[in-house]
Amino acid sequence: MPDLLIELHSEEIPARMQRKAAEDLKRLITEGLVAQGLTYEGARGFATPRRLALTVTGIPVRSPDAHEERKGPRVGSPDAAIQGFLKAAGLKSIAEAKIVSDGKKGEIYVAHIHKRGRATIEILADLVPSVIRSFPWPKSQRWGSGTLRWVRPLHSIICTFGSEFDDPDIVPFTVDGIHSGNHTYGHRFLAPELITVKRFDDYQAKLKAAYVVLDTDRRKDIILHDAKQLAFAHGLELIEDEGLLEEVAGLVEWPVVLIGEFEERFLQVPGEVIRATIRANQKCFVLRSHHVDQRIANKFILIANVIPSDRGKAIRHGNGRVVRARLSDALYFWETDQKDLPDYRDEVDETGEKLKPLDQRMQKIRDLNIVFHEKLGTQGSRVDRIVRLAEEIAPLVGADPALAARAASLAKADLVTEVVGEFPEVQGLMGRRYAEIQGEEPSVAIAIEDHYKPQGPSDRVPTDPVAIAVALADKLDTLVGFWAIDEKPTGSKDPFALRRAALGVVRIILENGLRIDLGLLAAIALDPFDVPVGSIPADLLAFFHDRLKVQLREQGVRHDLVDAVLSLGDASDLVLIVARVEALTAFLETEDGKNLLAGYVRAANILKAEEKKSGETYEGAVEATLLTEEAEIALEQAIVAATPEVEAALQTEDFAAAMGALSRLRAPVDVFFDKILVNAADEDIRRNRLRLLTHIRAACHKVADFSKIAG
Repeated sequence: MPDLLIELHSEEIPARMQRKAAEDLKRLITEGLVAQGLTYEGARGFATPRRLALTVTGIPVRSPDAHEERKGPRVGSPDAAIQGFLKAAGLKSIAEAKIVSDGKKGEIYVAHIHKRGRATIEILADLVPSVIRSFPWPKSQRWGSGTLRWVRPLHSIICTFGSEFDDPDIVPFTVDGIHSGNHTYGHRFLAPELITVKRFDDYQAKLKAAYVVLDTDRRKDIILHDAKQLAFAHGLELIEDEGLLEEVAGLVEWPVVLIGEFEERFLQVPGEVIRATIRANQKCFVLRSHHVDQRIANKFILIANVIPSDRGKAIRHGNGRVVRARLSDALYFWETDQKDLPDYRDEVDETGEKLKPLDQRMQKIRDLNIVFHEKLGTQGSRVDRIVRLAEEIAPLVGADPALAARAASLAKADLVTEVVGEFPEVQGLMGRRYAEIQGEEPSVAIAIEDHYKPQGPSDRVPTDPVAIAVALADKLDTLVGFWAIDEKPTGSKDPFALRRAALGVVRIILENGLRIDLGLLAAIALDPFDVPVGSIPADLLAFFHDRLKVQLREQGVRHDLVDAVLSLGDASDLVLIVARVEALTAFLETEDGKNLLAGYVRAANILKAEEKKSGETYEGAVEATLLTEEAEIALEQAIVAATPEVEAALQTEDFAAAMGALSRLRAPVDVFFDKILVNAADEDIRRNRLRLLTHIRAACHKVADFSKIAG
């Protein structure tokens, strides 16, 4: 069957838009084909800096005929209803409709509509220009006197359709004066001549001959392989960066990897700053030594879009000149931040000691009254809250309260340093560097960097006790503050990243195995805010539980099992909750667990029905004298024996043992339902057996609310 080839050749498409644009082109075209009743075997979208391309294989030459039966109004309906039906069905008169008998409406008009299929090339001639005109670019522009909006000026359009055995046809259409055709252009500088193409294989091969690698992933592979090889040849190692790799692959059509260098004196700047400036300003990769210290090297990898005639000398020189200028600024900022602030050089603390550089910058934050949020006060007042909260949390996580307070008091100081002002992504890290230089305790310096962590699902969590205390204090203050002013996340909107903060708290607690009362911490954090406590801690705790479910779901844990454990009410100790969930998960994977759950469900359903019917509950002691059958006697004895074992195991938090004790109910429960008729004719025996069912339910609910568990 025939294949479709589309190329939209334009000025440079921003790298960040390319991959999605290729997917959008594929989606819109294939959805349009399917809407017309056309199938296809496969589709692939491509993007380079100057073109979007799409190949769709195995498309029929025409769409199938369609038959539709459309029901109309009743015979004798008003003329307006008749005319509306004729228009919708495409009939000239009501005589073209048939009259059939309908069981509900009586006799009604029915139109049998036959639509002949269309040639696929005709469908494409309508579909492709429609997609081009309505393409969902994040940003677009018009140029000249045309009306088309495109990301950059569009130059040419390829649109061919045909089989591999024949020359394909050009799908005829015009968009804003640009006629579809079968020609394109190669690399802007290396092969700018006109290229005539047929189908996709021919198109891709001719582009490669014209110095254009069509596939983004192939360009990434070339860049990564050549960069590693070139680094190795210089005795260095490439610092891989997937985000940068994706970006530079969208900047070049024919990647050429070169190596540049800068003076060694710039290596006194922290490696993270060197990497940030080279990455952000020059889109270059940083290299490091193979030695144990893996220090940043004074060389970098750059990606050119041409084959240089001088082996890259001019390109390397130009990039090196810009990098040196940027690193000169970085070095100046780095050295300046280590010095006293001119207006604060004579400032002293409450003990009469001269303020250190970071303390001076924190004082500057206070003096400038830098606002954190209009309803939550200044950054200085926020730091005061974090200091108090970090001191409260410190003993709970094994940290020194004084060190936690010191770290919290300096945690935000680097926000007004020169380096962070230029490179915001290194906040925290620079605070640690400056803290180390001014002689702070190692744990204080670590906490200054780590209190922002984790900043995403792949980011590490702090493990030093002081860092844990400050990180929890920082995140809890943020969450409680926005809860206090009723700025909670809603739907997909979370402008203050509160979900990320809550997930950070959850991960810090779980990955460090912290046995702390999260509800109590939320209440302590709320204390400085002048708002009624109300239900804020409970509401916030429920928010943490939602984040816990997200975290556990990513680990393959069923959300209904989390709900079953949370329903017990003791929900402030996240480590305890997870331990219960893990034990419950393991239990329900056994045959005993599955069968006991089935027995529980059966007992719960009977109780629900009987309680609804009678309007009463069946709580209370089972009367031994009314137990006449062996199976019910055995079940009551099993429950009486298992219950204290379960309770004792729960007291010692041995949840596996608790599940083991509960599992011994499986056999007597099975036998009970196999042998016993619960709704006996004798009312006293029936009531007693229903009470026995409540004992099954109560025994299970000691470990989890089994009613929340999906069968």
